[in-house]
Amino acid sequence: MNQNLILIAEDDADIRDMLSFALETAGYRTVAAKDGHTAARILTVAKPVGLITDVRMPAMNGMELCQLARRTPAIRDTAILMISANAHAYDVDAGLGAGADRYLPKPLSPRRLITELQDLITNRQPSIR
Repeated sequence: MNQNLILIAEDDADIRDMLSFALETAGYRTVAAKDGHTAARILTVAKPVGLITDVRMPAMNGMELCQLARRTPAIRDTAILMISANAHAYDVDAGLGAGADRYLPKPLSPRRLITELQDLITNRQPSIR
């Protein structure tokens, strides 16, 4: 795993930029994808330590991207944080059921996002090594 790299899969350019800025300010390197297929290719090649994915994206949605990550041995231990404007209990359950470690509603607080992501990465460290 690429210990300091976070993949951002988000079709909204403003949100992608905000996430990249917040993460880079916190010391992470980021790579971004505007759709699920591009994110899937990056995920399997770059093997980031973390993935932040929107639920609704063109080509492949965040649920499918999570499922791909969880069934691919080389990236199975990637920390996955799913974000969405849909925050009903059944949406959260679906995201967690697809393999996300956490599900955060939009609009996002950059501070909370970083705290949640750092916690996930720290908790996954034994599996990554």
